Amino acid sequence: MEANIAIPTESKDTWNGGGTKPFGASYGKMMMWFFIVSDALTFSGFLAAYGLTRFKFIDSWPIADEVFTHIPFVHGEYPMYYVAFMTFILIFSSVTMVLAVDAGHKMQKSKVAWYMFATIIGGLIFVGSQAWEWNTFIKGSYGAIKTTDGKILQFVKDGHQIALSDFVVGERTDDRVQHTRQNGLWFEKEATISKYSVAQVVNAYKANPDIQVRTELIDLEKKQKTTLSREEGLDYLARGKMVVEGANLKVNEYGNTIFADFFFFITGFHGFHVFSGIVINIIIFFNVILGTYERRGHYEMVEKVGLYWHFVDLVWVFVFTFFYLV
Repeated sequence: MEANIAIPTESKDTWNGGGTKPFGASYGKMMMWFFIVSDALTFSGFLAAYGLTRFKFIDSWPIADEVFTHIPFVHGEYPMYYVAFMTFILIFSSVTMVLAVDAGHKMQKSKVAWYMFATIIGGLIFVGSQAWEWNTFIKGSYGAIKTTDGKILQFVKDGHQIALSDFVVGERTDDRVQHTRQNGLWFEKEATISKYSVAQVVNAYKANPDIQVRTELIDLEKKQKTTLSREEGLDYLARGKMVVEGANLKVNEYGNTIFADFFFFITGFHGFHVFSGIVINIIIFFNVILGTYERRGHYEMVEKVGLYWHFVDLVWVFVFTFFYLV
């Protein structure tokens, strides 16, 4: 006697014949939510670490309005404008993604494709802008002197910061040669050496009585860096160790080096998420063009990638707030 075994079939209310779908969501959509929650905790940990570190070094933390002042082809005049533009572009790409998801619900293939394309373009503009900002941050704006005790000294004239090139003339006066693996100390390669030597900067400072030195220490009441008298400036410059141009993981012309460490790590981690989202969006875009989701009868994949895209946009709002506004 044969036993008839009833094999449960999948329904729209269950996962593969198993338990009821939580909140009526598909398995794929629930897994995307799980990923978003776990990634949100990761970013929360990074930003919490940044906040605690900034609080610890609040008296020497770089002032955002003095760091992020550049617009392509226009340098140092419009603080935060370009970062605001990047943020607008990324948020606008969330709008086009919403429209793509809505068009998918209505099975409007051409509209889904166009809105996905607009989202991809917005993401590419943001990533390209972030790469340009990194490059500008690494190259630096003004230059500074780092002392033997790790202090960063900048130069001001009439209350405004000026670049070393504004008052230092000539090329390096010492015989310093950049180390390479062929001729360097212990055959170690080093970064490009600075355009000026410490001695050149000190002599130029002495020759220009209208220039003052300011330290990385911030007057918390005035929210300005401390400007020294001419005599105090000479005392600090006497402890000069190296000329700093730009920012990297070892030195930072804008102030505390830890700021650069966090900036590169957190914005880079977020940028990697945006880049990954662009790649996924491109794949989904071509699937839309090929009619893959029309044959399936739904555009749920667009909705799932939309959740991810909205997440990276939301994370940027917090990164933008922590690094640029607070």
